[in-house]
Formats: sequence, C-alpha cells, structure tokens
Amino acid sequence: MELIKSFSVDHTRIVPGIFTSRTDTLGDYTVTTYDVRLKRPNREPVVDVAAMHSLEHIIATFLRNDPDWKDEVVYWGPMGCLTGFYLILKGSRAPQELYDLLLKTFRAVDGVQEVPGATAVNCGNYRMHNLEMAKWYAKEFADYLESNAGNPAIFEYPGTERLITDDGRHFYDS
Repeated sequence: MELIKSFSVDHTRIVPGIFTSRTDTLGDYTVTTYDVRLKRPNREPVVDVAAMHSLEHIIATFLRNDPDWKDEVVYWGPMGCLTGFYLILKGSRAPQELYDLLLKTFRAVDGVQEVPGATAVNCGNYRMHNLEMAKWYAKEFADYLESNAGNPAIFEYPGTERLITDDGRHFYDS
C-alpha cells in the first residue's frame, strides 16, 4: 500500500502549528484537511483525553457558529495520537489564512462556562470531560501561536528524507 501523506510527515521534526494535510476534489467541491497540531509528537506529553474531548466539543461548536466561517466548516475532530485536531473546510486556503480564526477560537475557550453537548443525550461519553484542563491547553496553544506568528515552521510540514529509487519508488527502511 502507498503511504498516505500524513504518515510521510517527519513526526520527529514537526512543531505545533497549522498545516495543510491534504486537499481533495469531490465532484464540484474542494475540501481541505488541516492539521492543527498542539503538541510535538513523541517529544512532549499528549493532550489529556478528557481535555481533548472537551476541546472537541467547544471548538466544534464555536467554529460552526462563527458567522464568517460556519458555512465553510465540514469537520473538527481529534487526532488519534492526541497531539492535535483535524479541521476540514470547504475550499482551499493557505494555513496562514486560518491563523486569526484559530487564534480567536482557542482564546474563546477561556470564556466557556460549560462544555456544550456534554450530556448523556448529546454525547457518547459525557462523563469524560475536563473543562479546566481544556482551558489550560487552549491558552497554551494560543500563546504559542502568538509568540510564533512570524515563524514559517508553524505553517509548513517538515518533510521526510526518503531515498527515491531510479524508477521513482520510495524506499522505506522498515
């Protein structure tokens, strides 16, 4: 099987940031998946699972209610590795174009008084939330974005160095 693009990113060099993971054309529509990475993979602790769940609810609700973006949002959800989230939007934009939206969104988490949809009727695991930790992670990421706004590394995936054979095949050593 061919290695998918998100697995060909050098996870030993990635930093927190906003990255284009993939762009797909579906009929007449283009959708883009963005990697919103909060943690350095394999180098720092991942986001606490209950806080991640709370951030999923809060940010999905915020994005789908933002008057300028709600019609563009297809999906917001956590990465299985718990180092960040995937944001899928209609169209195709450079990650830098999402900076203000995501900074505003993560800053807004601090003002949340309760996790939206955290009831047995609305959520498949409504007891697994941690609002205070979600606020902590959101502030940490927003502060990081602000302090690195001029750093291009927060918008560009580090590529993997892979040997390519003469006939164009990628060599993987394990």
